[in-house]
Amino acid sequence: MFTLVYQHPDFLVINKHPDVSVHKDDNEQPLLAAVAEQTGDEKLYLIHRLDKMTSGLLLLGRNKQAASVLSGNFARRDVEKFYLAIGTKKPKKKQGVVIGDMTRSRRSSWKLESSKDNPAVTQFFSTAGGNGRRLFLCKPHTGKTHQIRVALRSVGSGIAGDMIYGCEEADRGYLHAYALRFPYQGEWCQFICVPDRGELWQTAEVQQALNEWQSPWELSWPKLAVKK
Repeated sequence: MFTLVYQHPDFLVINKHPDVSVHKDDNEQPLLAAVAEQTGDEKLYLIHRLDKMTSGLLLLGRNKQAASVLSGNFARRDVEKFYLAIGTKKPKKKQGVVIGDMTRSRRSSWKLESSKDNPAVTQFFSTAGGNGRRLFLCKPHTGKTHQIRVALRSVGSGIAGDMIYGCEEADRGYLHAYALRFPYQGEWCQFICVPDRGELWQTAEVQQALNEWQSPWELSWPKLAVKK
């Protein structure tokens, strides 16, 4: 279900494996229970969430006070988050910013609107991903449900293996929480987690891009046209 990435006295960072839910099921959270069993924690606090199909970095608080501080960082948008995705087609533009309100669509899906009253904001780069696919590095500035999946669909490149917004079956949904950077106790904490589950990550093009994106917070991101 997970791989332990880092242990701090106040928090844990794990690599959540794909197709593992972080949401409660019948008032139980199997993922948190499995982590606590390994680390010996009596109680863990979920600081943020990842979609079931999404793998990668997930932050867990080890006590109530730390959880409050870390959750406050997310609420104030003091956390930098970076995601990798593999899209099935060449996007309308190689890099840029996707901005728009998100509204409910059919079943469990969302759609991007042209209005910007309370918009989802996502910066992205893309490069060749091998076999005609595109590799995306995304930096969301808001935390909307399915935000990156909807954003990439809107630029014409649904994520491989995404059963809702994609158009290509794969051995998994190719969205991965790649990097986290956040302040804690006067210092910046930063973590990188290279995806290791899924055959499409293994192409030479993807590996080359990952070598160039080892410090995503230092890249020159496309300019934001709205305030964060």
